[in-house]
Amino acid sequence: MKYGLIAERVGHSFSADIHKRLFGYDYELKAISRDSLDEFLKTREFDAINVTIPYKEAVIPFLDYVNPKALEIGAVNTVVKRGGKLYGYNTDFMGMLAMIRREGIELSGKKFLVLGSGGTSKTAMFVARELGCVDAYRVSRSGRDGCITYENARTLHSDAEVIINTTPCGMFPETGVAAVDVNDYPRLEAVVDAVYNPLRSKLVTDALNKGVKAVGGLYMLVAQAAYAAELFVDKTVEKERVDEIFRDMLAAKQNVVIVGMPGCGKTSTGRLIAEALGFEFVDTDKEIQARTGRTPNEIITESGEPAFRDIESEVIKDVSKLQSRVISTGGGAILRKENIDNLRSNGRIYFLDRDIEHLCITSDRPLSSTYESLKKRYDERYEIYCSCCDKRIVAVDGKQLNANAILEDLKYENSCN
Repeated sequence: MKYGLIAERVGHSFSADIHKRLFGYDYELKAISRDSLDEFLKTREFDAINVTIPYKEAVIPFLDYVNPKALEIGAVNTVVKRGGKLYGYNTDFMGMLAMIRREGIELSGKKFLVLGSGGTSKTAMFVARELGCVDAYRVSRSGRDGCITYENARTLHSDAEVIINTTPCGMFPETGVAAVDVNDYPRLEAVVDAVYNPLRSKLVTDALNKGVKAVGGLYMLVAQAAYAAELFVDKTVEKERVDEIFRDMLAAKQNVVIVGMPGCGKTSTGRLIAEALGFEFVDTDKEIQARTGRTPNEIITESGEPAFRDIESEVIKDVSKLQSRVISTGGGAILRKENIDNLRSNGRIYFLDRDIEHLCITSDRPLSSTYESLKKRYDERYEIYCSCCDKRIVAVDGKQLNANAILEDLKYENSCN
């Protein structure tokens, strides 16, 4: 290959899309087993590559030259072949530094925990030093190689103010897990996660739920790719271009999630949005029916509401792992916090708020088949809809108008305003 990425697993990677947007060249994602790494590096049949988990340290002995910063860090994520020789660099350092500065996360004088023991964890330690962190520890399960254990982190360093995750914990497809419980760190001020797929890992979501500043790794990925691409083709990438590609990638990957009462127009509005964006449309009630062979009405009538909610949660967990979707949820999906967290992992949540007097009442909704039952559900759920959404959309007559309101908000969110 000419340009590409090597890793043990590459199915989660966005790198090919980013490099295509940067300079238009083909960029191959290549999964390499540990047993095949030596041969690949010895044959040198590439012009330039990026390196990720778990090979950022393993590639170093094969290089003819290692940039002093990368050598000091002890990790290489970019390898360029010049005159038959291999040159190693660490662009993760600059990418992580750019992301933390962009988010306004303050490390100076703070206690800092780095989760993980691999190459990216070493990069994070150097970033912490660059930004004036006074007290930093790497954390791993074994506690070897200069790390402390997770138990020691929890018991001896619960006063940590910043946590950065450099492990693959929570990365697609094993989403919904976090390396630490943020509740164990009451003084926590910020969380940075190098994981970018999903866009917001469980660690990030848990932090945001506590009001802690938190960010996933997409901007770091784009920024480090830009620095790597400069080395690949010897051209400069301006910061404005990095910001633009980040916004484009976020818009291309982020789901649009619509919540609201039964009969508010979620499905019809969602279909129009999906058509406009070129996204796939997912109706969670239809997905439940496809999986079980029963409608939500039938499941609730025959098995009870708790059984239905269990099935609904499984469906939401699965569809939330996907990206570039418009997802319309059932009216009661927001009753379980796990559903909200899963939907938020890759999505921006919109509450389609239609006045109760204009909601459609139909007999196929056993929990809201009369005005009285609908009113009860409306009163029970309204505050939850408002608190869980990223944006409340006041529904009007005309599904295209409601779709346009959401599309306009998406356009604003993904602009530089």
